[in-house]
Amino acid sequence: MRILIADDHSLIREGLRKILLESLPFAEIEDVADSAELFKRAIKDKWDIIISDISMPGYSGIEILKQIKTHAPLTPVLMLSMHSPEQYAVRAIKAGASGYLTKESAPYELVTAVQQILSGRKYITNRVAEVLAGSLESYSSKLPHEQLSDREFEVLKMIVEGKSISEIGEILTLNVNTISTYRSRIMDKMNFRSNADLVKYSIEHKLFNL
Repeated sequence: MRILIADDHSLIREGLRKILLESLPFAEIEDVADSAELFKRAIKDKWDIIISDISMPGYSGIEILKQIKTHAPLTPVLMLSMHSPEQYAVRAIKAGASGYLTKESAPYELVTAVQQILSGRKYITNRVAEVLAGSLESYSSKLPHEQLSDREFEVLKMIVEGKSISEIGEILTLNVNTISTYRSRIMDKMNFRSNADLVKYSIEHKLFNL
């Protein structure tokens, strides 16, 4: 069994490796620390499952997930996140993830999730199932942030974290004009006028663990 772990924190990678090896002692586990290396290894080698953080330097986990599913569609991907299912679960599942797990629950659910995904099924917790069901409501009933594209949502996250347009551009390897366009779209869709409005909204709706 070959497993690839992707996370930009070495302690997280080692922790996940330890959890997996306790129940899957014969598994061959390798790891990467950023999205670029994840994509490279994901399409170069064959993996039984990829376990990836949803927020890493460079392209977001959702963007890389879409690329992996395009170039290696049969490789199952379990997405991990420090964020609650309300924030990313629907986006991850729609992008092709075989499961979504919070890092908080990983010590208790990781092995079960991996085994279920390896059996050919998706791993959907009760909470994620509730969020998915809620996402089936009409577009007009969605909250403003739920109407953003995956890229817009990623830019929103960085804005409320206090990153400048140029800093976001460097992280996403996009020019400042493109990032400014994303910011304008976010403001239009959410009907806000300033970054302060975005921060206030994100706090009120408990986005990004602010």
